[in-house]
Amino acid sequence: MRIPDEIKEQIRQHLWTRAEELGWSHLADSDRARYYEEWTRDAAVGGRLGHFMDPRKVRVYIKDSLLKPYERARLSNTAQAVFRLLQVGGVPFVHTYEKPHGRRLQDGRVICWGKSRDWKLLLMAAFERARRGKSLKAYAVVFIASGKTADQSTRELIADAAIRLGIERVEWLEG
Repeated sequence: MRIPDEIKEQIRQHLWTRAEELGWSHLADSDRARYYEEWTRDAAVGGRLGHFMDPRKVRVYIKDSLLKPYERARLSNTAQAVFRLLQVGGVPFVHTYEKPHGRRLQDGRVICWGKSRDWKLLLMAAFERARRGKSLKAYAVVFIASGKTADQSTRELIADAAIRLGIERVEWLEG
């Protein structure tokens, strides 16, 4: 059975508002898991969804269909801050990437950004995207700080990996 759009939108708005209040992007995985369980058991969220799907699938639906889009939307909203930080706001882009977020600028520079907890994925995405063309170069990866990478030794490891992959710039946006 299909979830009516009105109910899906009400639950989405409720969870996104709650995620914003909780600082979702900065929560540890264990804290997120606790909220997934809480929302799954909540009659106003999991109970309503359970009328339209197998109740055993409600938690996965909340995570994959409601909260992942929240995270993607938040990361999309950081694009302007990334461009200001890198001072590339006036350079036209020719391609937009998602998963992870990024742009290929008209001059061939490749930029990626995302949560610092995904640092390996971000570095490899910049490297691989730049390898797709002779005139492309892995220009920058911007990390939105998210807890696990706050210590200096981890940031030094990430910077060293970027250098070895030929990525010119590594920048950090704090929460």
